[in-house]
Amino acid sequence: MRAIVLCAVGALALSACTVGPDFVPPPVVASDSFGPEPRNVRSRTTDAEPNPQWWRCFRDPELISLEERLAAQNLDLKTAAERVAQAGAARVIVASQGLPHVDVQSMNYYERISQYGTASLAVPSGEPLIFSFLQQGLSASWELDLFGKVRRAVEAQDATTLAAIENRRGVVLMALAELAQSYLSLRGTQTQLAIAERNLRVAEDDIRLVEGRFANGVATTLDLAQARSQRESIAETLPSLRAHEAQLINAVGLLLGLEPRALQADLQPPKQPPTTPRLVGVGLPATLLQRRPDVREAEARLHAALAEVGEAEAEFYPDVNLVGDFNVQSLTLKQLFRASSTQWTLGPTITIPIFEGGRLRGNLALTESRHREAAIDFQKTLLLAWQEVDDALTAYAQAQKRRAAAARAAAQDKIALGAARQRYQEGLVDFLNVNASLAQLLRSENDVVQSDVEVATDLVHLYRALGGGWEIAE
Repeated sequence: MRAIVLCAVGALALSACTVGPDFVPPPVVASDSFGPEPRNVRSRTTDAEPNPQWWRCFRDPELISLEERLAAQNLDLKTAAERVAQAGAARVIVASQGLPHVDVQSMNYYERISQYGTASLAVPSGEPLIFSFLQQGLSASWELDLFGKVRRAVEAQDATTLAAIENRRGVVLMALAELAQSYLSLRGTQTQLAIAERNLRVAEDDIRLVEGRFANGVATTLDLAQARSQRESIAETLPSLRAHEAQLINAVGLLLGLEPRALQADLQPPKQPPTTPRLVGVGLPATLLQRRPDVREAEARLHAALAEVGEAEAEFYPDVNLVGDFNVQSLTLKQLFRASSTQWTLGPTITIPIFEGGRLRGNLALTESRHREAAIDFQKTLLLAWQEVDDALTAYAQAQKRRAAAARAAAQDKIALGAARQRYQEGLVDFLNVNASLAQLLRSENDVVQSDVEVATDLVHLYRALGGGWEIAE
């Protein structure tokens, strides 16, 4: 017994040995700041840390309310949460391999032996061929994990669980940005509807103006036809805008896990697109890696791949299991619990791989290749993160310049329409000039609205690239 205890103590001492490389986070060299952006724009970027609740910068109560509901209602987020739960359950399963296992066994059955079978050779003639078999006992086993195979498997599953958590955060970030984009597009579409309806009334005023001049013999049939055609051209845009409005309302509802038209009463009343803030904090490239869920997920998967390399290396070493079995066995209940009915076994079982037909080396080469692939994926994810931020910064600045130019053009087109109508009333030009000026003004005003939405949407893209916002669902 003393020898058994000493062996067990020695085995436990050896269990601290874990083969395979330990994970060290890959070094990342980041610049001091993001690239310079134009300063002659209304909304400028700063080195301040971005606001985690970036949707509040639009100062739109409706948008804020929708974003806060998203964390509890989005179906994609619920699916990602289940994946986290599955990864945690898998971790429990893997960790159980390194813990003692104890089972209770109970065998109670009756058996009749064939009178003409092989048992008749051993049983004297006339002896009963029906008997009972009773056995009660415990069996235990414990894999000592001397070389860390189980510990590496647990390490890999811990990293996989962390990757699932980061993936869930990425789903949150994507859903927040998608909801904001749909909401901004909705408000832009509603503003375009208002512009079209206002210009429709202007076109109807022009028809009455031309009809009055036509009755007096001043206007021509061509003028009247052009005025009526302009009115129908504007009216033609209304159905598609209303259809797009309904689609965007349903898109927001889907992100909140709601049925179609559930948000129609809340979102159909039109509002202007929200304005962007004067200053936008973007932080530093070094802090970007701490916020972006996809970068953190790629690092976790790199960690898991390296731990699997250690697990594959541990398979080259012996497996040692402590096994024990104690039970009582008898053919009759009366004798079942006598001391002479007990039987037990105790001792280690050792499995040493000698020839595996290349399975172990192939498995090690496979895990090493997967680790190298994970390292490449991490590097690509990192570069993509910096590229997305840089592209978003450029797009945000250039969209503001486009918006300013569109506003100046719309202002001039409005002046041109007023002048054309006045000159037409004075008989200096035909109605074609008024018609063309009204069409140009409608295009310019739509360009301004589209530019407003583009600026706001590009800001959402920038915040998404910066990796903020997933904290709301933690």
